[in-house]
Amino acid sequence: MVSKQDYYELLGVSRDATEQDLKKAYRQLARKYHPDVNKAPDAEEKFKGINEAYGVLSDPQKRAQYDQMGHAAFENGGFGEGFGGFGGFDDLGSIFDMFFGGGGRQKRGPQRGADLRYDLTLAFDEACFGTKKTIKVSRREVCPHCHGNQAEPGTPIKTCPQCKGTGQVQSAQNTPFGRMMNVVTCPRCSGEGKTVEQPCSQCQGRGRVQRTRELEVNIPQGVDDGFQIRITGAGEAGSKGGPPGDLYVLIRVRPHRFFKRRDHDIHIDIPLNIVQASLGVELEVPTIDGKVKLTIPPGTQPGTSFRLKGDGVPRLHGTGRGDQFVTVNIEVPKKLNPRQKELLEELGETLEDTNKGFFQKIRDAFGK
Repeated sequence: MVSKQDYYELLGVSRDATEQDLKKAYRQLARKYHPDVNKAPDAEEKFKGINEAYGVLSDPQKRAQYDQMGHAAFENGGFGEGFGGFGGFDDLGSIFDMFFGGGGRQKRGPQRGADLRYDLTLAFDEACFGTKKTIKVSRREVCPHCHGNQAEPGTPIKTCPQCKGTGQVQSAQNTPFGRMMNVVTCPRCSGEGKTVEQPCSQCQGRGRVQRTRELEVNIPQGVDDGFQIRITGAGEAGSKGGPPGDLYVLIRVRPHRFFKRRDHDIHIDIPLNIVQASLGVELEVPTIDGKVKLTIPPGTQPGTSFRLKGDGVPRLHGTGRGDQFVTVNIEVPKKLNPRQKELLEELGETLEDTNKGFFQKIRDAFGK
């Protein structure tokens, strides 16, 4: 299998690139390698790779998955779903707008911050009964030095002289469809419509800084592996005064040594010897609340399950609990001392020969 090139390297940006950095890099590369403009044999393949990279990195959720797992995060599902095949554009018309006019798609108003994901691993009992956890989240926040305006405090912010504050510039371009007016993001201000004489010394003019914060997460009782908790406003800061994104905490539950969970029910296997199964016995059985007594009746067969009502997992956002099911397994001794062997032989002489009856039924069925 040929390894794929890293998406950040493919777009020529750093791993902490902003949305504007990604968009600027994508537009430059897409114009360079678009098959209608570049006739090189490998241009179309490069164009597809650029679209694929931008389609992942421009989507906050896909970018978070890629940052954690790389290309493996998308090996099963491929990259077609959610991108439309055009690197984050909804349709073919959108990409034509980028190259041949349109212009009205540039977002210059407040933009919501990116959502973040955090994987939190819980012990089995923590998932059953709920808990509180303190987590550390790295996110981009509004720069406290410049308050997001990107300029060093006390220095002027001016309207961009190239785009006159519109964030876009027009240029004529010869294309296979004729001479078209091309509206693109202003290269001088990157679509901001403004320029600063002295960028903020803390955020280098980005308006946001990377910070690690401790957050307390309340885990409700009854959560299971794969459950997701949304913390509104705990994601990355928005831009241009936009609201922050959300934080999604994905729950992972460590397997228990003895218990197995199915929905809100708990299952456990316990061993019995042949005497206990034959004569019956009273046992102490573990549950998530502690040990309880369970009476095993005489003659219990292998695989028999007993239900402990209400000893399962508390129901998520509801009342009541599931049940616990205890399944018995009969263990046959592999080694016997002489006395044990003698006792079993005496017992065997008093029991019915079940094999004899079984094989007689087979002979009767086949007429022999």
